[in-house]
Amino acid sequence: NEKDKELGFKEYEKFSSKVNIPIRKMGSASLDMAYVAAGRFDGFWQRNLNYWDIAAGIILVKESGGFVTDFNGNNEYIENKTILAANSRINEQMVEVLK
Repeated sequence: NEKDKELGFKEYEKFSSKVNIPIRKMGSASLDMAYVAAGRFDGFWQRNLNYWDIAAGIILVKESGGFVTDFNGNNEYIENKTILAANSRINEQMVEVLK
């Protein structure tokens, strides 16, 4: 919907002002999260995903030592359909940007 699209653009804008590297999304939440788990990506965030879109990625990120939370840093990512997957070095900073 239009509101979610606007929120997405604002999130990209916030992150773009904080980092000097490209922001990429491959179009597949599971692939993006697998890349976080493998260390190819530092983090991933997305709104309005279904559980089946992220289930495998959650396991991969957690087993690799990364963090999976909602945008507020809590474990309610299924309930509120916001997911943040990040490595241990930048998880807290990503939460702060998304709050």
